[in-house]
Amino acid sequence: MRENITQQFGNLYEPLKALLIYRNSEKKSIYVEAFDMDQHGKPINAHPLTVQESISLAKALDTSEDLQTSFLDPVGLMPNNVLYINRGRNAFALWHTPSQKVRLLFKEGLAIPNGEAFVPPMVWKATKTTLYVYALNNNDPLTLNSSLCQSPYFNIYGDGKVCLGTVSIQIPKDCGLEEFMRQWQIYFFNSFFSHTLGGGSPIKGNIVQLWQKLMNTDTPFPLEKLNPIKTTLKALIK
Repeated sequence: MRENITQQFGNLYEPLKALLIYRNSEKKSIYVEAFDMDQHGKPINAHPLTVQESISLAKALDTSEDLQTSFLDPVGLMPNNVLYINRGRNAFALWHTPSQKVRLLFKEGLAIPNGEAFVPPMVWKATKTTLYVYALNNNDPLTLNSSLCQSPYFNIYGDGKVCLGTVSIQIPKDCGLEEFMRQWQIYFFNSFFSHTLGGGSPIKGNIVQLWQKLMNTDTPFPLEKLNPIKTTLKALIK
């Protein structure tokens, strides 16, 4: 007896459209010709690619996980603290926050009490899976040439990348830009700071002693303690 194994087959994809791309070397222009496919999978009805076909193709490509950038779309007006948006394959947002009082958590071995303290103005750069943070040693209006400083925290590499350790980043796929930025700030400040990376102190002086003095006080963060780095805002938008 023959066994019907049709149910075991995966989804079957049939050819729908074929594209042929021509290039004029002299004029450096591109022409795209589209073909429909007949029932035997052979190309027929050659014609210039239409606008509607281009839109359909763009939508199909946009379903790729790497190309989904809805998290860069604000729900309301563009937030005032957003500096730059990149919608390429490695899509990211760049924003800044002023000096503010936040809750910080530290690993017990550091002998730094958990609690609240003022942090310096910061610049944040984040994709869906990675985060970079930098500090600013003044409150001047930001420009492409604004200089950055090392962030005065633990768990950060010399290039500003945050070591997330075993933290599971779960940014909602359908969130807007405002929630995207808020989630990253929550992940950063709600994680336990534990150790410095790359050797040396990220500030001028002892980082442990600095936070011991600042925690649970109203003392403004001493901006003169920040270490300037040879990086400007312009370098972050590449």
